[in-house]
Amino acid sequence: MEPEAAGGLRLDDSQRRAWLRLIRTENVGPVTFRMLINRFGSAETALEMLPELARRGGARQVRIPHEEEIDAELDAGRRMGAQFIVIGEAHYPPLLARVDNPPPLVAAKGNLDLLRQPMLAVVGARNASLAAIKFAQRLALEIGRAGYVIASGLARGIDAAAHQGSLDTGTVAVLAGGLDRPYPPENDALFRAIGERGVVLTEMPFGWVPRARDFPRRNRIVAGLSYGLLVVEAANRSGSLISARLANEMGRLVFAIPGSPLDPRAAGTNRLLKEGAILVTEADDILSALAPVVGAAIPGPHALEAPPDLSAAPEPGDRERALVLEALGPVPVGVDEIIHHTELAPAQVFLILLELDLAGRLERHPGGSVSLLPAGS
Repeated sequence: MEPEAAGGLRLDDSQRRAWLRLIRTENVGPVTFRMLINRFGSAETALEMLPELARRGGARQVRIPHEEEIDAELDAGRRMGAQFIVIGEAHYPPLLARVDNPPPLVAAKGNLDLLRQPMLAVVGARNASLAAIKFAQRLALEIGRAGYVIASGLARGIDAAAHQGSLDTGTVAVLAGGLDRPYPPENDALFRAIGERGVVLTEMPFGWVPRARDFPRRNRIVAGLSYGLLVVEAANRSGSLISARLANEMGRLVFAIPGSPLDPRAAGTNRLLKEGAILVTEADDILSALAPVVGAAIPGPHALEAPPDLSAAPEPGDRERALVLEALGPVPVGVDEIIHHTELAPAQVFLILLELDLAGRLERHPGGSVSLLPAGS
């Protein structure tokens, strides 16, 4: 059973610990987690098989967190009043569950009922103009009063303005680090207020200090939570444009506020408008566009990106592993191309890629393509 297919799922304490331990294991991300559950049926069995799978992929060992580490994280969550929510449980955000390879587990604190309500993501420049900050705050307030929760990333500038505008109506802050490592430091008071009146959420472990590579992962969750994403002010090279691209790929609506062509902070939003984003000058521009799609089916992952049933797949041998390794290289290729080239059963190819992934030898790219990393890199 795939974890996201389990409607109304409720794990007992032992199962939740196993899920947490598995997703915190070295080289196990959402894709690998999903394949392991698909293959072995439970996190407990997957944990038992991890060392052998990594060995087959070319690694001497794989680091699995000790039980004491999981105890420490669970204790940290309890002290903070946070919960660990697995995909399929009642409070797991429904739209996030429909994105390609969603986080199997998130940590969240606050009014978790907000996670079931329709959301709009609001993002923009950290060095935003005062006019853009005031407009973002006003829009967040008006859209919140219309029944939408506002999701953003707690960054300075537009993110903070959107959270402040929607504190009384409902806001969700997605972190790039652990729940005990909010960033940036100057938004610490806002973080505490959201934890008391809204929701703070992350897929990262307690104690995790955010790195540059973690912010795109955060942006993906912000976009995935929401029916639409509004870019208030953004330069041509900015994380907000990455968020807009991710939202578009997920089938979400993308909104943008026009700005002066003389202000480089508006160059990205003006470009989005040229590319087809919905122009926004007032809250009703957003509300009227969202109304027909709220509650409608959101497209799920493309069929080619979903792994086949691995539960009864035959174990690949040395010949099959050699064929897949030969097909891989530093240039990303699609999994379907590997299947076609090697003429192997899809389940065998996915199993071999799983072994390489656990060994730290595989890099996954947007769109489901993969490339080979040198052994020991």
